[in-house]
Amino acid sequence: MNTIRKLAAIDIGSNAVRLLISSVIKRPNDILYKKISLVRVPLRLGEDVFSKGKLSKKSIKKLGEALKAFKLLMILHKVDAFKAVATSAMREALNSSKIIDDIFKSHDILIDIISGKDEATIIANVFLNSKLNFSNHYLYVDVGGGSTELNIIIDDKIVKSKSFKIGTVRALKNNIDKNEWVSFENWIVENTVGKQNIIVIGSGGNASKILKISNKKTTEIIDYNELTGIENLIKNLNFNQRVADLQLNPDRADVIIPAIKIYLLAMSKCKSKSFIVPRIGLADGIIRNIDTINDYGQLLNG
Repeated sequence: MNTIRKLAAIDIGSNAVRLLISSVIKRPNDILYKKISLVRVPLRLGEDVFSKGKLSKKSIKKLGEALKAFKLLMILHKVDAFKAVATSAMREALNSSKIIDDIFKSHDILIDIISGKDEATIIANVFLNSKLNFSNHYLYVDVGGGSTELNIIIDDKIVKSKSFKIGTVRALKNNIDKNEWVSFENWIVENTVGKQNIIVIGSGGNASKILKISNKKTTEIIDYNELTGIENLIKNLNFNQRVADLQLNPDRADVIIPAIKIYLLAMSKCKSKSFIVPRIGLADGIIRNIDTINDYGQLLNG
């Protein structure tokens, strides 16, 4: 007999805030995670934090409004449990503790700030549990607005993980330390040396847009030259053309270029010629954790 629950994940990132609502259908031999609704609000919290060290009153107000709307959507969808997590921008915001307290008091939403390592592990585990049966060596690269999470996956296991303060919003603000780039490159080289035919997995909203532009299917290989060609295509279009011709959201049309740069750099440092996009992310991992880890999620009180 099948059992069905509705679960939700709120991902408070540096470039956007997302709500994912999914049905979890437990069948006799497996579990099906079916997406019901995905709502994305482009708040770009990282612009405040990476330049001023904290969230402005205006950004705090917008975040509260977004979370209020998310809770209403969860109530309407009759969600059983949910989890709200925050990543790089909130990790670094000097006023994050007060914001979290205020939001809990106002909206009964408890925000959990997760570490870069936890973020990387949650995302990579979704890939490992996706039953795609890949047997290669992988470098999993999740590019966000404030940070990039790396995972080395060998024999269906995460053997190394690292988070770097390298992200697309930071790049637009010229707020990435040169030493962080050096550390990023060295970490990849040191952890992939001697490994052959590495496949780079691209994760994050920009990766999904790259896949769409490439006209490839999910997990179909995009080679290094093809990805370079996509980068040149986008660079040769002005902002309005990217929105109109490539159908990129305005808040995606600028950050996609530094995202591709990060993916290409990762590929070059591990000598990979293959890039795939499985279209899974942090919110997918949060949903699975709610389903499998006791007391991980928060019950929805309407």
